Amino acid sequence: MKVLIAALLCLLVPSVAFAADNGYKVVYDGGSLQGVKAGNKMQVVIEPTQVKLFRGSENLATIPAASITEISYGQDVHRRVGAAIGLAVVSLGVGALMALTKSKKHFVGLTWSNGKEKGGFAMQCDKNDYRGVLAGLEGITGKKSVNSDTMSVKN
Repeated sequence: MKVLIAALLCLLVPSVAFAADNGYKVVYDGGSLQGVKAGNKMQVVIEPTQVKLFRGSENLATIPAASITEISYGQDVHRRVGAAIGLAVVSLGVGALMALTKSKKHFVGLTWSNGKEKGGFAMQCDKNDYRGVLAGLEGITGKKSVNSDTMSVKN
């Protein structure tokens, strides 16, 4: 009986380990994907020849790596004023300290052109994942990401 349980566990444990997610969880911020609204949670899976976007088990898009024309990166930095006001009601000192803190959001943009099919989108990545997303996209496309914060817009 012990041998049977040990054999079952030897087969079960590795299969659970391989069933883990191999993508990045992101939040769609806007773009040309049909049927997806800003704020929807998605998963980006970067494969050697393509990028796949999933919402749950639904495949939203498959973008060939060769068709990706630009990768961009940007940040949104703002002060936590709302949280500081809420804490100031309870404790003025803690609220004042909270007003000095900043919050960063990391955005990665992707544009592609595959014959007549063109598109692009922006996604908000977790602070621990955005470097991995950028490195993966740069690796499969051979293109360097553009830091949109350093770009200046002239009207």
